[in-house]
Amino acid sequence: MKITVTKNGQYAVSGAVPLATQIIGANAAGDSVDWRPGESFAVGDSYALCRCGRSSTKPFCDGSHARVGFNGEESASREPFAAAAKTFDGPALVLRDVEGLCAHARFCDRDGGVWRNVARTSSADDRGLFERQVGQCPSGRIVAWDVAAQGPIEPELPASIVIIEDPQENISGPIWVRGGIEIVASDGTAYERRNRVTLCRCGQSNNKPFCDGAHHAVGFKAT
Repeated sequence: MKITVTKNGQYAVSGAVPLATQIIGANAAGDSVDWRPGESFAVGDSYALCRCGRSSTKPFCDGSHARVGFNGEESASREPFAAAAKTFDGPALVLRDVEGLCAHARFCDRDGGVWRNVARTSSADDRGLFERQVGQCPSGRIVAWDVAAQGPIEPELPASIVIIEDPQENISGPIWVRGGIEIVASDGTAYERRNRVTLCRCGQSNNKPFCDGAHHAVGFKAT
C-alpha cells in the first residue's frame, strides 16, 4: 500500500487501500469525543484523491488541479517526529507533541487538555483515559510515550484512508492515513512512516502534503 504525492497534482493511491468517511462526534458541550462511521467507497487497486480542494468529484481527483494552476509544492520538514517533538512529562507517561501537525480535530482539548492530563497518569484508570484521548488524534501530532517500556503507545488502526468530516464546525477535514501506509513525496523520497498522519485536501496548508488545520481557517467544505 502506498500514497504518492504527485507534483502539483493528486494523491496517487495504490495497493487497494480501503477508503471511507468518518465523522467527528461531539457531546452536548461541543467536545470531540468519538469517531463515527460514515460512507464507505468502492475502490479498485489504484485511485486518485484530490489535494487541491477544487474537484467536483471529491474525495476523488477530477483533474481540477491542472485547470486552476494548483501550487502543491511540498514544504513539510523531513525531520523525524521524535526529533521535532516537544515533551511534557508525567509520572508514568510522556506526551510528545509536534504542534505544526495539528489537524484541529480537538480531541486533545477535552477534560482540561492532554497537556495537563499527562500529569495525572499515576493510576491505571487515568492512564487508560489519557492513552485513549491521545490516540484519538488523527494527525499524530501528539503521541503518548511509555517511560518504563521506552516506546510509543499507539492505537491499533487498520491500514486504510479516512476522509474526515467535522459537522460540529460545519467543515470538511483532511485525509486521515492510518496503519503505517507509505507516503512518498513527489521527488521520490519517502516520508517517515507513521501510524497516524493527516494529508491536506483543501489545498491551503502551509505544511504540504500534511494538514496544518488550514481547512478550519478557510471554512473548507467538500460539498
